[in-house]
Amino acid sequence: MVSAAYPVLAEITRGPLVESRHLGSAVVVDAAGGVVAEWGDGGRVTFPRSSNKILQALPLVESGAADRFNVSPAELSLACASHRSEIRHVDAVIAWLARLGLTPDALECGSHWPMDEEAAYALARSGGTPTQAHNNCSGKHTGFLATALHLGEPLASYVEYDHPVQRRITQTLSEMMEVDLFAQPWGVDGCSIPTIAAPLKSLALAMAKCADPSRLPAARAEAIRRLVDAMATQAFFMDGTHGFATRLMDRLGHKIVCKVGAEGVFTAILRDRGWGVALKVEDGTARGAEMALAAVLRAVGILTDADVIAVQDIFPAPIKTRRGLAVGAVRPVDLGKPGTF
Repeated sequence: MVSAAYPVLAEITRGPLVESRHLGSAVVVDAAGGVVAEWGDGGRVTFPRSSNKILQALPLVESGAADRFNVSPAELSLACASHRSEIRHVDAVIAWLARLGLTPDALECGSHWPMDEEAAYALARSGGTPTQAHNNCSGKHTGFLATALHLGEPLASYVEYDHPVQRRITQTLSEMMEVDLFAQPWGVDGCSIPTIAAPLKSLALAMAKCADPSRLPAARAEAIRRLVDAMATQAFFMDGTHGFATRLMDRLGHKIVCKVGAEGVFTAILRDRGWGVALKVEDGTARGAEMALAAVLRAVGILTDADVIAVQDIFPAPIKTRRGLAVGAVRPVDLGKPGTF
């Protein structure tokens, strides 16, 4: 049942019927903390998961580690990435580690098969098995190691909640979200680092500061600009060839920088407006979160009619039979004017 707390943000059709619906909450905030638009519960507390990786990468730049180790824009994008383990991703991580004097064994993120289907088949055909460099968070973890190495901190157990690397990140997140995250509930993310709960409005505020960092101290503002530019210009390293964020950003001229998180979370940095977006679909699906983001962008006027035509191969996403026949779609709903559902 649809409720005022969790309105429909996206829906799935099959033939003439709406077969399923994705419920959730979304909020758009400006850099001063003002709510531009809200659907559902903007105070919904959730784990940001990977949607806040740009914030977790800030210490890499602010500490001076990125400059010391000549971290490239592509590597900065990898530090913010949930990459798909394509060969260029894996090779870039291994090369970055090598410059640090490290191997993938130093990573504490665990391994999994490539998220990109072609890359997974290629690895299997070669007789290979995935290493920790294949983990979709390996770029982020390499950034953690670079920061620890630069600051003379222990490399072992850098994923632990009380390690200096993680405490520094928690402090950075707290400042950007304007919430004391040391007092918030936390869990362990899929890549073994802490993930700390925060309200969607706070997460959106942090993204708005990334869109418009003019109110922040100069060093932080410059670090943010470097990371946002890297994500925008090196989208492949952040989300891969077939990733939703890559395709969306490529088609919209990088005026939108967006990042998915597990369990139906999505954030966006709206550079032209100085706004941040955070949303959560309650069923935790990526397809629901992607279409919900499209619905929000259209509702607040970020997606123009021309943009909608430009991204028509992304949304609505077709539902196909095993023979490839389109029989339905995953589509964003019309959210109406901001603040309505």
